[in-house]
Amino acid sequence: MAAFIGTFENKIDRKGRVSVPASFRRRLEGQSFNGIVAFPSHRDKAIECSGMDFVEQLTSGMDSYALFSEQHSALSTSIFADGHELAFDIDGRIILPEALLSFAGITDRVSFVGKGRLFQIWEPDAAAAHKEAARQQAQSGALTVPLQPGGGS
Repeated sequence: MAAFIGTFENKIDRKGRVSVPASFRRRLEGQSFNGIVAFPSHRDKAIECSGMDFVEQLTSGMDSYALFSEQHSALSTSIFADGHELAFDIDGRIILPEALLSFAGITDRVSFVGKGRLFQIWEPDAAAAHKEAARQQAQSGALTVPLQPGGGS
């Protein structure tokens, strides 16, 4: 699975297009959809993004909830109802729908923030504040990542 790493700031052009970082596009090559899937975050004032492979994993993960249960309904609506398949143009750009831009408070610039299996698109100042708050939380809580056996050195 692709790992999205780094933070990149790009400008939205007059036609509403924004270039997805080349390193992110490379990690999406060969998937069933040549673009990204984007939806409003249900935790942050940001746009969650991934390749179709991760969306398929999310869909499979929904099977752990009883169909039509309150949990299934809330999560599936939160994730999928306002999702968008955004195809890359020949130059690796996408057009972010106005509803997503409005949700995240984005106007003319965006920050692409790598988060491992997915990435987020933020308004740049909000991204900087979020990253600093996350860093402080990780430090003050002495948070660590448990490594899976056989996951490398």
